[in-house]
Amino acid sequence: MKTIIAWAAVALGFGTMAPAAPPQTPPQPQPPAQAENIAPRQLAIVPTIAATPAPKADKAEARSAYLLAYFKDETHSLHFATSPDGYSFTDVNGGEPVLRGRAVADQQGIRDPHIMRGPDGAFYMSMTDLHIFAEREGLRTTQWERPEKDYGWGNNRNMLFMKSHDLLHWTLAKVDIAALFPAYRNAGNAWAPETIYDPAKKRMMVYFTTRMGNGPNYMVYAYADPAFTTLTTVPKQILYYPRPAVNTIDADITKIGGKYRMFYVAHEKPGSIKQAVSTRIDGGYAFDPRKVDPENVAAEAPNLWRRHGTDTYVLMYDVFGVKPNNMGFAETTDFQTFRDIGRFNDPGSRMKATNFSQPKHGTVMAITPAEADRLRGWFAR
Repeated sequence: MKTIIAWAAVALGFGTMAPAAPPQTPPQPQPPAQAENIAPRQLAIVPTIAATPAPKADKAEARSAYLLAYFKDETHSLHFATSPDGYSFTDVNGGEPVLRGRAVADQQGIRDPHIMRGPDGAFYMSMTDLHIFAEREGLRTTQWERPEKDYGWGNNRNMLFMKSHDLLHWTLAKVDIAALFPAYRNAGNAWAPETIYDPAKKRMMVYFTTRMGNGPNYMVYAYADPAFTTLTTVPKQILYYPRPAVNTIDADITKIGGKYRMFYVAHEKPGSIKQAVSTRIDGGYAFDPRKVDPENVAAEAPNLWRRHGTDTYVLMYDVFGVKPNNMGFAETTDFQTFRDIGRFNDPGSRMKATNFSQPKHGTVMAITPAEADRLRGWFAR
C-alpha cells in the first residue's frame, strides 16, 4: 500500500520529481502499476449481514454450477474455485486467497474450510484456526500454540464460524470450546468443523474433531446459535470406533434418502477413508471396516457431492500421501463401489484445475450460474 501511495503522490505532483528531460527527447510512456503493488480483493468481513438482502429462494434444480472452497499449505488461507460442469475448476482470484488467514485467525492461518447452504438460503462456512508453519514463518516463537507433550501435534483453540447471504459479505466469529464448556477445558484441538442442518431440531449442527490433551482424536457434534457465532450445547461424541486408541478425524455427513452417510478418516496403517451409516443425524453410525477410497497412499478430508441432475455422487479427498499433494476423486451411485476418476490434472483424468495447484482439504457446494458469476465479478480486476 505504501508503494501505491508513493507512486500516486509522484504522479499527482505531490512528491519529488526527477529533472525534466531535454526538449528534443520524446516523452517516455509510464509503466503500468505492477501487479504486486495492487492488493488483491478479499471477501468482506462485516459485523452483520442484515444489510445484505436475504437470498432469493431458488430451486435446487437451478444449482447447476459448483463452488470449491479449499486452502493451501503455502498460504494457510481460504481459496475459491468455480466450475460450470463439476469437472473443470477455475480459481476466482487467479490462485490468490479470497480471505487471508493472517487477517482472521488467532494463529494467522486457516485450514479445512467447509461451506454449505442452509434451509434459510444463507451460506455457512467453518474453518480451523491453525497455522502449522507459524514458527518457521516468524509468526510465533514456538512450534505450536501450546506444548506438544501436553496438547499434541497441531494443537489449536479456535474454530472460525462465518455466515453470508451473498457469498461476498461474511460475519466472522471465533469459537473456543475450552472457554465455552468446562468439560473441554483441556481440549487439545478443534479441527475440521463441518455444518449440517438438523431437521428435527431445526438447528445447524456442527461436528468436528477434538481430543483431550494429547490423547487420541475423536469426533463430536454440537448445535450453533441462529447467527452462527457460537455453540450452545456441550459437544458429544458422534462416532464410536471399535478401537478407541485409533485417531478418527475429518467427518463429512450427507443425508441421502432416509440415511445419513458419514465419510471419515481412521488412522490405521496407513490412514484411509471409511464410511459409516445411520438413520440418525447425531449418532448410531454403524462401523464398516472397508476402505472406500481407491488410493494406494494416504488420503484424508473426504467430501461428498452430487453431480447436477444425476444420481452420481463424487467422493473428493485430499491425497496428502503424494508429493506434491493433490485432490482425488471417485464416483458412486450405490455407495458400495467407488470408481476412481483420477486426480486433478492427472493424465487421463477429466478432473481439471485450470489455474491453481496443490489444493487441500476442500468442500464442493452446488451453486447457481448467477452466484458463480457474482463471485467471479467480485474478484475480477
